[in-house]
Amino acid sequence: MSYNVHRRLIATLVFFVIVLACQTGVSAQLDKAIPGDVKPDVSYTLRTSITADQLVFIGDTGAIKGRINPDLSAPEGAIVQINLINGDGAVHDIVLPEFDAESENVNAKGAATTVIFKAGKNGTFEYYCSLPGHKAAGMVGRFIVGEAREKDRNDAASISQNPAAVGQPVGTRLPRHVTLNLETSEVVGRLADGSSYKYWTFNGKVPGPLLRVRVGDKVTVKLKNADSSDNVHSIDLHAATGPGGGGTVTQVAPGQSKSFTFKALKPGLYVYHCATPMVAQHISNGMYGMILVEPEGGLPSVDKEFYVMQGELYTQHQRDSKGLQAQSVDKLLAENPDYFVFNGSVDALTKIHKMQVNVGDTVRIYFGVGGPNATSSFHVIGEIFDRVYNQASLTSPPLTDVQTTTVAPGGATMVEFKVDYPGRYMLVDHALARVEKGLVGYLTVEGEKDPEIFQALHKRNL
Repeated sequence: MSYNVHRRLIATLVFFVIVLACQTGVSAQLDKAIPGDVKPDVSYTLRTSITADQLVFIGDTGAIKGRINPDLSAPEGAIVQINLINGDGAVHDIVLPEFDAESENVNAKGAATTVIFKAGKNGTFEYYCSLPGHKAAGMVGRFIVGEAREKDRNDAASISQNPAAVGQPVGTRLPRHVTLNLETSEVVGRLADGSSYKYWTFNGKVPGPLLRVRVGDKVTVKLKNADSSDNVHSIDLHAATGPGGGGTVTQVAPGQSKSFTFKALKPGLYVYHCATPMVAQHISNGMYGMILVEPEGGLPSVDKEFYVMQGELYTQHQRDSKGLQAQSVDKLLAENPDYFVFNGSVDALTKIHKMQVNVGDTVRIYFGVGGPNATSSFHVIGEIFDRVYNQASLTSPPLTDVQTTTVAPGGATMVEFKVDYPGRYMLVDHALARVEKGLVGYLTVEGEKDPEIFQALHKRNL
């Protein structure tokens, strides 16, 4: 046998050994995941779409046909196949992280991809597009394994403050003695779908209640710390003139109560928060709210008022982990939050509470930042603020025709605007990467469209 023939034989043998090894490795991976000869037990087809105001998955076949972000379900242990068709021409994919399922990108209209996995555990999970911004823009739905149990999605009570809970205006009344009753408590509350957090709260909500008094009122604050609390708590009201804004005289042990009185000297919208060391820890856990000191004669009337506060959560697990989340003090001190939230939880102002108005309504938003660390650039996408009460001063002339307003931690603002056109308007911090960490809300405007104000000049892609 010649040298060259011998060399070719060796090369051929090596080639087949490599191929066999690769095939064996691939087969081992497939056997570990899904045997190659097993057909899917459950199959769905979804199509991507860009609607007027969001990105979505739309059911393309069977019982889910035409449904936006439909619930998909399968028995535990089932082999599931999800086909994704690109319906809009943008780049998309579909992922289910709990099952290590991730499709290839589809980047041309009509292109398709498939993801196959085993539904190996009961519960309610998410499927979504992992391209940056797409989940926040609407490309997310539920995948339910086993019986649909609502507790899988909402395994803890909502602690998020209703933005419509704005209290009673003071009107034209004279100054009087007002008593404010507050209770601090530590409760496990809903952070997002499938996850919860042990919040520290005023009156069981984040933020605490919007308190309303009048300039000149004598205000008595009665603070009780719940028997079930593990920590000392207190309250510092930025509206109160005196030691610590009340914080030094309201260090309250679990099961105890303390009180103090102050005179509301200056009108304005003020933050209050817990002032027990480590103060940043108490605030980050949810212990903040606002007190409105109305001027003499009250505020001008508007059609709708809303109460919104921005906060930060720092967790030991990475963002979007399931189950009960614990605070990371190291991340807090490094000022590296896992979540930014409006009114306590990730979807407080998108799924839990509705902010709804009609075309022609005048809207006032009381906006504050609990923080404790990040400054907000508050903005409503698609609207212009007619009036901004800069730094929540009610005695200075308001700024007019403002796009975005800056609010520091422990600060506030009051914005007013008239809504002129129907649609869904997004509340954001214009540090827009924070949308990916949960910071978004919806203001829904209903009514007749006016083409003189806004008109799409192309056919919508549905």
